[in-house]
This record gives sequence, C-alpha cells and structure tokens, in this order.
Amino acid sequence: MSDAKRPDRNLAMELVRVTEAAALAAGRWVGRGDKNGGDGAAVDAMRELISTVEMDGVVVIGEGEKDEAPMLYNGERVGTGSGPAVDVAVDPIDGTRLMAEGRPNSIAVIAVAERGAMFDPSAVFYMRKIAVGPEAVGKIDLAKSTEWNIRSVAQAKNIDVGDLTVCVLDRPRHAELIAEIRAAGAKVRLIMDGDVAGAVATATDGSSVDMLMGVGGTPEGIIVACAMKCMGGEIQGQLWPQDDAERQKAVDAGLDVDAILTTDDLVKGDNCFFAATGITNGDMVRGVSYRANGAITRSLVMRSKSGTVRHVEGRHKMEKLREFSAVDYGQDA
Repeated sequence: MSDAKRPDRNLAMELVRVTEAAALAAGRWVGRGDKNGGDGAAVDAMRELISTVEMDGVVVIGEGEKDEAPMLYNGERVGTGSGPAVDVAVDPIDGTRLMAEGRPNSIAVIAVAERGAMFDPSAVFYMRKIAVGPEAVGKIDLAKSTEWNIRSVAQAKNIDVGDLTVCVLDRPRHAELIAEIRAAGAKVRLIMDGDVAGAVATATDGSSVDMLMGVGGTPEGIIVACAMKCMGGEIQGQLWPQDDAERQKAVDAGLDVDAILTTDDLVKGDNCFFAATGITNGDMVRGVSYRANGAITRSLVMRSKSGTVRHVEGRHKMEKLREFSAVDYGQDA
C-alpha cells in the first residue's frame, strides 16, 4: 500500500464523530426496554455519519450478512470512497440489553485498520478470550490453566492474587471458569454484556479490572485487538464453535479451530484506530448526558501507530444536529 493510501493521522478524530452520533441516537432509548428500537436508531445514525468519513472502507465486522442487515452489513462499502483503503469494524451498540435496561457499560464503537488487516470472524461467532493491560503483556497463555494465568498476571502487576480482579460475562457456560478463578484466590467481576468495554478496562489507568477471561463474541475480539494495539495491551483468542456444523464451517474456511490467536493474528500491522462513545455510564467512559436543548458525550479515541489515547468530551446542540442530519435524535430535554 502506498503512503498516500495509508490511514492518515486525522482519521481517528473523524471516527469519533461516528460513535458520538450513534451514542446520541441510542441515548434516547436508554432504560426504555426496547433493544431493537435503540439499536435501529444507533445504526441509522452511525451509517449516516460514516458515509462522510474520508476513507474507502469495507465493513468486515458489522450488523450481519446483507440479507439480515440493510445497513452496516458485512461487506458493505462505507466512507466517501476516497482516501485510505481500510477494514472497518462497527458495533453501534455494544451492550444493547445494557442500554435497554439502563445498566452500565453500553458503548458505541468503531475500529479501523488497513485493508486486509482484520481477521474474518464470519465462520465462528464465539471465541475463548483472555485480555490484559500493558503490565501483563507476554505473561498470559490461553493454552495454560486459569490458575497459571491468574498467578502470572498477579506477579507481573506486583499484586497479591487476592487483589486481582477478573472480568467475566455472566453466562451459564462460565460456571466452571468462575469456580476456577475463585479457587485460585482471585476476585470475579461479572458483567451482563459488553465485553469490549470489559477488555478495554484491563488496559485503562485506574481501572479495577486486571483481566478479562471467558467465551464471548469473535467480532468483539477483533475490535478489542485494535484497542489493545493502541493501548499496549494484549488479547489471545481461540475459536469456540457451538456445534459440529459450525466447526465444519470453520474448517471449510481454512481456519484452525485449535490455534491460539494472538493480537497480531486478529489485527495485522500497527496502523489501526479505535473510537468509543459512552451510551450509559461505565468504567471506560461516561454515558450521554442531556441538558436543555443539548447533550454531552464522552469518548475514548486511540491510534496504534502513535500510541495516542485521547479522552474527548463533546457538547452538542440538538437543533444544530438536526439541521445537518436526517437522523432523529429525539425530543429536546
């Protein structure tokens, strides 16, 4: 790829406008118990704003296949069509149930990397994961036991095992993992959904989360890999087929379901971008706050090549948003 076609340094700040729009649209649905309504609003807003970003993007991780998702589907071309050729991963709402029920850690997120850099997760929806921040890079091994990983990370971080917290999705499939973590002497932090936010928290200064472990979405794993490249953390994953048919689909796609995938396997190279805006308050960023005739958003914006991590607070006037957008952001507060 020629230098002229590589993602430029300003792309990250364009991308945060996309996640801000999705968060603002979804924010009006927080606590209303309607997952589909909130998700639809976020998708509409994200799709409109992403079309203005100066890039030649292909959605690698989106809302699903074209016959199921009319917008932001896998394979859709996004951006203006000029500028750098990139892979795009989007999740208009990571944690739709969290949004619908007004619970913490729902975010709008987008990640971008050079064309061909992102692992294609379409064959297998789930993967086993382990993620840590910079202090524990090189000290995890998904092929080894839960206890070994916990003790290794605790030693790397120079803390007692009893002071180490592992974030795990609250699912029946994790009963054995949770028991192993507690038997090793560490603490468990259960989350309902949103393991992107949970993984990023492991690499966030001041966070109470030290590790993320367990089975979660493969698409989210690729998004997390982009974030970890920006923050200096690490993720490992292993495909987790749900049945023989899905296992065969992976084999037919040329994938090794027994392989341990590294951060570099999930996202190649060192020129990727990550932006996330809070929908509800969370460990990573606070959610949308509404004021008279306006709203405040908080976002995390990162680029791997420079290692820059920015916290961006945006103040938005609703009448201005409507003036320049076809998206319905709801009634003024």
